[in-house]
Amino acid sequence: MIRGIDVSAYQSSSYDTDGLSFVFIKATEGRSYVNPKLAAQTKRARDAGLVVGFYHFLWPGNLSAQAEYFVSKAPERAGDILAVDWETTSEGTHASNAQKDLFIRKVKEKRPNNPVILYANRHYWLNVDTTSYAGDGLWIADYVTPGKPRIQAKWRFHQYTDDPLDKNVANFPSKAALREWAQNA
Repeated sequence: MIRGIDVSAYQSSSYDTDGLSFVFIKATEGRSYVNPKLAAQTKRARDAGLVVGFYHFLWPGNLSAQAEYFVSKAPERAGDILAVDWETTSEGTHASNAQKDLFIRKVKEKRPNNPVILYANRHYWLNVDTTSYAGDGLWIADYVTPGKPRIQAKWRFHQYTDDPLDKNVANFPSKAALREWAQNA
């Protein structure tokens, strides 16, 4: 397993990259928010030679517009990983299963040279999800031992803590293996 983190506007643009193989960077949310640190956080990851991923926090409704917004704001490079963050919004709502699935498909259609994955916490995966559709892979949040999320499904990434920041592992033997998967998914 290899190590990574995910960052958003809450983290510095000069985050520590020592010992990391990948980073996920929040790009967008809904149809109006762009991470103001997106460019600087992306540069930091690329300068460190990390595999880079971008994620979109999904809101219910306007799926085509959200997919278009996400791909218009997330840097476009073959082999970057794109993710949909499916969880409860600040208004206490969430996109439906059909909306989540449609969003993943629309992003895959718009960015055929990028793997598109689903980020969900353990509760959503076990109790809200009814389709088990995760695009090219599942990124599961479950705050337990790294690499041992309490699910039966095959996963690619595991967020295991948010203290002091979101730490993740990826189920790949090396950064090169992750990069190869991302280029060919």
